[in-house]
Amino acid sequence: MKDDLPGKVMKTVLIVDDTPNNISILFDVLTKSEYKVLVATDGKSALEQAAYALPDLILLDVMMPGMSGFETCRQLKSSPKTQGIPVIFMTALTETINKVNGFNMGAVDYITKPFEIHEVLSRIGTHLALATLRQKLEQLVRERTADLNKALTEVEKLKDQLQAENVYLKEEIKQSKNPDDIISQSKTFEKVLNKIRQVAPTNSTVLINGESGTGKELLARAVHNLSNRKNRPLIKLNCAALPASLIESELFGHEKGAFTGATAQKNGRFELADGGTLFLDEIGEMPIELQPKFLRVLQEGEFERVGSTKTLKVNVRIIAATNRDLEKEISEGRFREDLFYRLNVFPVLSIPLRERKEDIPLLVKHFCQKHGADQGKVIDQVPQKVIDALVAYHWPGNIRELENVVERSIIMSPGRTLTLDDWSPRKPAIAPKGSLMTMEECEREHIIFVLNKTNWKVSGSKGAAQILDMVPTTLDSRMRKLGIKRPEQFPL
Repeated sequence: MKDDLPGKVMKTVLIVDDTPNNISILFDVLTKSEYKVLVATDGKSALEQAAYALPDLILLDVMMPGMSGFETCRQLKSSPKTQGIPVIFMTALTETINKVNGFNMGAVDYITKPFEIHEVLSRIGTHLALATLRQKLEQLVRERTADLNKALTEVEKLKDQLQAENVYLKEEIKQSKNPDDIISQSKTFEKVLNKIRQVAPTNSTVLINGESGTGKELLARAVHNLSNRKNRPLIKLNCAALPASLIESELFGHEKGAFTGATAQKNGRFELADGGTLFLDEIGEMPIELQPKFLRVLQEGEFERVGSTKTLKVNVRIIAATNRDLEKEISEGRFREDLFYRLNVFPVLSIPLRERKEDIPLLVKHFCQKHGADQGKVIDQVPQKVIDALVAYHWPGNIRELENVVERSIIMSPGRTLTLDDWSPRKPAIAPKGSLMTMEECEREHIIFVLNKTNWKVSGSKGAAQILDMVPTTLDSRMRKLGIKRPEQFPL
């Protein structure tokens, strides 16, 4: 309870004395010196007033009837509310033992009677100043301690995140080497790359559609590397590579004891990707029961670890990829429509290798360098007949299949020249069992297959038109209608 004077905070002093004359003298002196003065005539009353008013300083007489000044001081110092109030003893006794007793009880000073007014004011002023300084220092220590604790908490959080990232990156290194750059000279694929360049600087969610093996992960890495998040981690999770029961824990993390086998707390991929990018491959494989929690992170940026009620907030950009028709998955009840619209902000189609065959020679050269070095070989000669055979194939497994074929051929090649030896191209599966295709899709696949067999020769002897029993001009017309474009390496 403090009263304010203009420009100055009025300090409160509690006088505890059973002698009216002493009280009168001290009251007058302190009031004139602009102190607020409270009075008590015994120890019990002093304890009550001190606990209620919380004065800035107490002048306490030693010799009082009933509770002595020493006992009063002891009780003041034993109470959390009043223990910080400075106490100055007033005594006519000069024996050293009484002074020692007073300091042992927690007093900061003593004044002998009869009073010297200037001494009283000097002692009070000194100890009030010291108390104010102590309060400021204690407040500063509390603030610095709070800041230090906050900093330590952040350091621990960063340490945990770095340890988790380190474990994740070690797992990544085991699975694959550094990502390859995108290799292409295809004009069709250049349009895809232009879309990547346009969306990369934004924070928009990207959904990459395409067949398996077309390089969807490379496109995701390109988005990340061209974004303002490139110095933060790119974390990935293949939803098809984990059992449904583990995907939630991998994405959101878990607390110790959350389930059998959870022997320690684990940060999920969202926490690892905070400030960076999370790439979810095969998003169509995400269990339907987990999709609402995932949708919440996309919408609000918050989630809870498995087994925890504490909400965590993250700033993560999502790139998803799928080889499934998600709209079909929605109609069959396996994918949420609202999640699809949230993911499909910026769709990108990763085109199959059969539609960018002009890239095959470049890719073959690249894979020869990559896998040749791994095997301690130099493969720097690729015969044209090898390229022709590879270009003629329809590549249902896309770039991944081509890379496997080249790697196997390097192993089988005795010298510096790439040979295909035992490689036998598979026939195109126009309509896999159990799947449905439109007539146009079947026709398109079959025409492309025949054209590849004839090295894109349309008319003349052994041309595609003769094999298909069609007039060449009719075949040209069908190719235009079905969007079949002649690869650049097969000029007219």
